[in-house]
Amino acid sequence: MIHAAVTSDVPKTILVTGAAGMLGRKLLERLARDGVLGTAQIGHVTLVDIVEPGRPAGASFGVETLAADLADPAAARDLVSTRPDVIFHLAAVVSGEAESDLEKGYRVNVDGSRLLLDAVRANGLDYRPRVVFSSSIAVFGPPFPDAIDDDHSTTPQTSYGTQKAITELLLSDYSRRGFLDGVAIRLPTICVRPGKANLAASGFFSSIIREPLNGEDAVLPAPETVRHWFASPRAAVGFLVHAATLGSSALDGCRYLTMPGVSETVGGQIAALRRIAGDEVVRRIRREPDETLARMVASWPRRFDPQRALALGFRAETDFEQIIRVYIEDELGGSIGAAGS
Repeated sequence: MIHAAVTSDVPKTILVTGAAGMLGRKLLERLARDGVLGTAQIGHVTLVDIVEPGRPAGASFGVETLAADLADPAAARDLVSTRPDVIFHLAAVVSGEAESDLEKGYRVNVDGSRLLLDAVRANGLDYRPRVVFSSSIAVFGPPFPDAIDDDHSTTPQTSYGTQKAITELLLSDYSRRGFLDGVAIRLPTICVRPGKANLAASGFFSSIIREPLNGEDAVLPAPETVRHWFASPRAAVGFLVHAATLGSSALDGCRYLTMPGVSETVGGQIAALRRIAGDEVVRRIRREPDETLARMVASWPRRFDPQRALALGFRAETDFEQIIRVYIEDELGGSIGAAGS
């Protein structure tokens, strides 16, 4: 059995790419609240995105915010020139946009990632930062077993999944050669995402919960029989932080980990929402089938058996009601307010 190990000299300087995105913002809120990463105080954090990120409130450490394009070689070199101890690489074009704009998806998700890793390599073998890469369960494609285990092959059926799989391989090879100390975490679909819907094809999984709880109508384009793999934003941030503090020996040469989560159907999501918020809230969901999206969803994985990540100490919710309650606690102040009336 593989056991988790926490380094005794956790780095103090951090670079976060994609810091203006939802996960980037929530990661910084967590770091600002904790003031530490693992057992070490955080001294400085650099935040970068294509638009300048906001600053976390209440941070006890120094914060620098930058607008930069990682697909620009000069930008990647400049960001890594300060030799951050930990790099959270979250920058990406999301699934729907990566599918509709092939050039942009490869430019950002592959070219930008490789330029970042090459910038690390260019600093010499005396510099070996921990690089935590936010990968995705989109690296898997059909045919699926009932539960996908840690040895299942990556056979993506989307451009987004292909781009994530390519970056996983780059990260693994660069780690093998000693250029960096990488960990790719394959995130479940993050639900319930706060704020406005993004261009991810999976966005409806969140909107059918988020909008009704906020007193708004939501569109369901997929059948209620669709089953998928979920974790909350809170759990996802926990994955990132835990990956940053794992000892290298615990990884045992395998640099990509499938994260734990909850397997649930769309119908199960709606049933959980009904139990928490009642029929009136559920009636705000409107069925509008989308055959193109339904075909895409059919190629997505449904259930995992992530024994390796669990053995290493990664944890997520155990049912979909917990995921909804996390959204209510973190985004609605612990109450569904008028939405439950």
